[in-house]
Amino acid sequence: MKEILREIGMIARALDSISNIEFKEFDLTKGQYLYLVRICENPGMIQEQLIDLIKVDRSTATRAIQKMEANGFIEKKDDPGNKKIKKLFPTDKGNAVYPFIKRENDHSNKVALDGFSELEEEMAFELLQRIRKNIETDWDFVKKGNKRDY
Repeated sequence: MKEILREIGMIARALDSISNIEFKEFDLTKGQYLYLVRICENPGMIQEQLIDLIKVDRSTATRAIQKMEANGFIEKKDDPGNKKIKKLFPTDKGNAVYPFIKRENDHSNKVALDGFSELEEEMAFELLQRIRKNIETDWDFVKKGNKRDY
């Protein structure tokens, strides 16, 4: 069997390392840019939605959200219909950083797909989506406290 997940992991870690270095000037650390992008793209989302998009555990997300709120990138607002629900919104500072993060993402995509035909790009995208969907099934299963049988 080919070590596809190792390759995906190496790609993810390399891109994460690059981003952490490049976004340090904005005081975004340890993958916080991922949270900020999702909140900018989905203003008003709740923490559970963010957790599902990024695929992290609740405590990791809570720490990142608290840090980003303290650093002025995001803010929590009460839901008018339910005071227990806190919605996440980017601040002006968060919205100002978002275009830079987007440009970095577009550049990384361009570098990663250099030499790929349009058809190859589409195939790679579709195959990676299938892999993600397969993994999400296990992620949901384990997240609910279950043990995988392997």
